[in-house]
Amino acid sequence: MELIMILQLIISVGLINVWFFRVNKATDYRGGNAKNMQEEFLAYGLPIWSMYLVGSLKVAIAVMLIISIWVEELLIYNLILLALLMIAAVLMHVKVKDPIKKSYPALSILFMIALIMYFTMS
Repeated sequence: MELIMILQLIISVGLINVWFFRVNKATDYRGGNAKNMQEEFLAYGLPIWSMYLVGSLKVAIAVMLIISIWVEELLIYNLILLALLMIAAVLMHVKVKDPIKKSYPALSILFMIALIMYFTMS
């Protein structure tokens, strides 16, 4: 289905953009008062190595979501892992008492994952 492929590409491009092009830039969605990704992970009380782990996982998932367009069997595993990471992201924002706006990117991805799952399982 075309919608599923479009959603996969939107998620993939978004993840790659964040982890390659915006990692050292301030955004309205960074946790706490962080100005870059490293400060954000520190604001959550997480070790720096976890930033590299999460970033590697998200970039790998982005690539695998693109590959999943042709190898559909991979899709569900990538969606589940990404959903867990997005839930963790929302929980980190809650932990540092961020306004809900800062969770919008993670919540948007969770919504797109739900749509993909709905349309692939129906």
